[in-house]
Amino acid sequence: MLYRLITIIGGLVFVAALFALVWFFCRKFLEHRGVKENLTDRATTLATWTFAGISVGLVFAVVGAFLLGPWAFYRTLRGQGVAISDGAAIWWGFGIVTASLGITAIGFFGFLAAVGAY
Repeated sequence: MLYRLITIIGGLVFVAALFALVWFFCRKFLEHRGVKENLTDRATTLATWTFAGISVGLVFAVVGAFLLGPWAFYRTLRGQGVAISDGAAIWWGFGIVTASLGITAIGFFGFLAAVGAY
């Protein structure tokens, strides 16, 4: 029972870490594009919608996260008026989603191995 509780708490920590990674990468992306006005708010909005796309995509199929996450990134970015082409926005979104999920997955599988669940 204790391992289940530790695994659930660890899972919640890694969900928070996934959002933090998405937010960090979105903020760095906006800084790279020269956005200075309301940077934190804009990064939070972009990260929230990208995270929502990832989450919905993970519920239906793991591959869906790599489709809905970049799409949500692209749609939110269009609403913010950042000067970037459509194709580049989608590829940036895909890169942010892939990097965030990859780092989180490696950490979570390491956590599962450490508690003996994997």
